[in-house]
Amino acid sequence: MNLNLKAAAENTFDAIVVGSGISGGWAAKELCEAGLKVLLLERGKNVVHPDYKGAMNDPWEMEHRGRLTEEDRQRCHIQVRHYSIGEDNKHFYINDLENPYQELKRFDWIRGDVVGGRSLFWARHCYRWSDLDFDANLKDGIGVDWPIRYSDIAPWYDYVENFIGVSGKEEGIPHLPDGKFQPPMSLNCVEEDFKNKVRSKFSDRHVTIGRVANLTKPLKGRGICLYRNLCQRGCPYGAYFSTNASTLPAAHATGNLTLRPQSIVNKVLYDEAKEKATGVEIVDTETNEVKEFYSRIIFLNAATLATAHILLNSTSSRFPNGLGNSSDEVGRNIMDHHKGAGANAQVEGFEDQYYFGRRPNGVYIPRFRNISDKQKDYIRGFGYQGGASRSGWGRGNNDEALGAALKEKLIQPAGWTINFGGFGECLPYRNNRVILNHELKDKWGRPTLNIEVEFKANENNMQKDMANAMAEMLEAAGYKNVQPYANISFPGNANHEMGSARMGRDPKTSVLNGFNQMHEVKNVFVTDGSFMTSSSCVNPSLTYMAMTARACAFAVSEMRKQNI
Repeated sequence: MNLNLKAAAENTFDAIVVGSGISGGWAAKELCEAGLKVLLLERGKNVVHPDYKGAMNDPWEMEHRGRLTEEDRQRCHIQVRHYSIGEDNKHFYINDLENPYQELKRFDWIRGDVVGGRSLFWARHCYRWSDLDFDANLKDGIGVDWPIRYSDIAPWYDYVENFIGVSGKEEGIPHLPDGKFQPPMSLNCVEEDFKNKVRSKFSDRHVTIGRVANLTKPLKGRGICLYRNLCQRGCPYGAYFSTNASTLPAAHATGNLTLRPQSIVNKVLYDEAKEKATGVEIVDTETNEVKEFYSRIIFLNAATLATAHILLNSTSSRFPNGLGNSSDEVGRNIMDHHKGAGANAQVEGFEDQYYFGRRPNGVYIPRFRNISDKQKDYIRGFGYQGGASRSGWGRGNNDEALGAALKEKLIQPAGWTINFGGFGECLPYRNNRVILNHELKDKWGRPTLNIEVEFKANENNMQKDMANAMAEMLEAAGYKNVQPYANISFPGNANHEMGSARMGRDPKTSVLNGFNQMHEVKNVFVTDGSFMTSSSCVNPSLTYMAMTARACAFAVSEMRKQNI
């Protein structure tokens, strides 16, 4: 009996954080710095900054010159649907054969399987929401109203930006609020030309450098970006924000963090007499041992679909449909940005100009639709990401020239091209959902997910305008051979999935309150993409981080008041 008490004590913490990605790393940092003893659980293997495998390798130092083998493609047959996986970082991604799911409709579920999660290979774009976004559902009569507004989160955007380091340029655009920026990266000559021409011809459209979590000034022991554009491998200099380089070291520095990798959370434990969660059950992916850990509060940050899986699998007499799911909204309202539409062109007149380095950042054109105008066949809007460049030596791969003739050809810079693709908002549809599949099991015998998510008419109509509006701008700039395109992506492929445990004012129609706290289980908080009530059209990670920091402050305050 005494041994069991000792084991229980060793497995008891003030807080448990599930998932070590962008939001989970922030939860661990904030709770540790508040003085709580925190257990951070991660399903994947450990990766320790700055020791990133192959981060400094040249292409010829990789066995397959950066390409995936057929075996890789079979093992990661879902992951290879995304552009970001290659020989240099395949070890960051999940094994799809061991972690299957049923696609009732195609869904490209791109997953990390390491400490740090997708913070190691995210695109790093950081844009604030505005009340244009927070008001949208209420204004349009779609879904449920957000229980917060921009004023509630603005100070937390400040807080997060100051810590992670976001380079960008102040533009004074009301619906894309400026932040606490480091010096911006520079546009190249063609991008500057495009910016000036758009400004002169379109009063409602802006062209600016991307706002990204890449340092242009040193910050807290992290070095500046060296324009290697190899961020997807992990950065030994810590020049872009990741859990591994930033929040995890801060959490460790407190002495309050226990990190346990290779630990998949099966469910949240719920005490019906106390009406609160008491901990979590995990399976050790190395030993298959099932263990329980206990805490006063729990933060779920496993990423949208994985958090939905945990909640749906956490059943009890009180919650037969999943933890905190009396509303039947857990697993529903799943959104992702749609992409695949835009336009490209050739640019003449800059043949004598070039640029230096490989800038790991693009150019951004913020939303301009359905702000002062009103489109007839869709609501909400989109932003563009892209830029201008000259082709590299790889253009010679299929050239018929040989020897000196080929070398001479490749010494001469290729022509300039410019391309922009849109990221469009997806509406929250209640029937875009996941449910548990008890027939199909993963490697550890756990139920998997059935995923039924699709883009609908509003998104498809927006795609056409994304292509045409970009072509209009390129033609107005006087560029040649303008080619619009519209090939809508499948949900998941923008890697911005969100919405499976949405915030709201009413427990009957939402899962969380305005502080990311479960309506029905007060000591459980969800601060990954699950909480999103609508999707805006901007990259969402900055909002996840700000909302996580805000929720942690609230949770600690409630603990000290003995409310949870």
